[in-house]
Amino acid sequence: MAARRPDDIRVVNVQEAVTEVQSGSGQDTVPARPPQLAPGAGRRIKAVPGVADLALVRRRYPEARDGGNRPWSTRPGELSAPAGTMADMEYRGIHPTALTPADAAEFARMLHDAPGPHLGRAPVPVVVHDPGTTPAGRRAALQVVYDAIVARIGEPTLYGGSADGPSVRWRDSSRTLLLAGDRQQVGLSVHDTRTLEAEEQRAFEWGGAWSGGQPYDQAFLPYVWQLDRSGPGERPTARPGGRLAADLAQFQYGLELLLRAWSEQLSVQVGTDWASFCVTSAADRGRQLLVSYSLEDGLHASIDDRDGENNEDRARMMLARGWQSRDRGWWQTDFLDPGHECAAALAALVVTELYARGTRGPEELRARDVSCKDRGELWLPGLGIRH
Repeated sequence: MAARRPDDIRVVNVQEAVTEVQSGSGQDTVPARPPQLAPGAGRRIKAVPGVADLALVRRRYPEARDGGNRPWSTRPGELSAPAGTMADMEYRGIHPTALTPADAAEFARMLHDAPGPHLGRAPVPVVVHDPGTTPAGRRAALQVVYDAIVARIGEPTLYGGSADGPSVRWRDSSRTLLLAGDRQQVGLSVHDTRTLEAEEQRAFEWGGAWSGGQPYDQAFLPYVWQLDRSGPGERPTARPGGRLAADLAQFQYGLELLLRAWSEQLSVQVGTDWASFCVTSAADRGRQLLVSYSLEDGLHASIDDRDGENNEDRARMMLARGWQSRDRGWWQTDFLDPGHECAAALAALVVTELYARGTRGPEELRARDVSCKDRGELWLPGLGIRH
């Protein structure tokens, strides 16, 4: 099968995504992975937070191999493990009900202050989402619990989230209290910091790939965004290494995952603060393409087109690409109340514009001025480009 060119992505993805936005479907859809990903790459292992490589899990826990003496499979595509191991991290099937916000806050204090007997144990759910819960519903449910925890133990050391849910950390050199989850549940757990971060380093290096020659999958990363505002605790001395996107299709996929994550997670953790970055390309030096999100303004993208002609033909061309309006030479598109389909539309628009202006690969791209309201250090490992 011939690989799809990025301009083909525009025809398929932008038009389909915009149609979904206009129809108001509001469905919690899963973004299509780039066609280059390996057939097995879509199977996410939730058993060990930060470790998505099934082979690694099986090496560390021999009982997981076929023919082992202990049952591991609880549902298709999921693992459970003998109690007391690091692999005993599966959310579903261990704790059927979530703690109340008050109990969650007290439990967080206990894990934070006396982690010893709880290190490496299974996450205890503090939020359980009903099937079909919308992103806005998940955001509201987590907000109540998150606020109670922060009121009890203070602001986290590191804000952040994965493609599926929050990844918030109260960290020092010996223990990390982790509030993390997915679209079904969010749980509290505490880990030995060195062990957890070593496992996450492997996840960032491999990202779901089954061999060094295969593309990685940003959906497997422990977090696709992380914000350090010098809060209580100790910040990491180094950031995990990451991999560049294999092509523009994978960059588009990673951008969609990031925008989906921001629209569901960012306001819970930082309120109305905005997050943004500019994409620049070596193929079109000096031009800025701004991408941002805030609770008040929604998802936004704008492109500096002040050197372009201001006539009807160019306006028709820019509108056809997915831009909505022109203001003082900048074309812009906004989704004020974004769902996941809006993230897909905006990511497709960004890649369409970059390709139209000469970009042919993610190695030409860079994210600049990465910021969350100019406070702290914002890191975007899920983008798959330099920044």
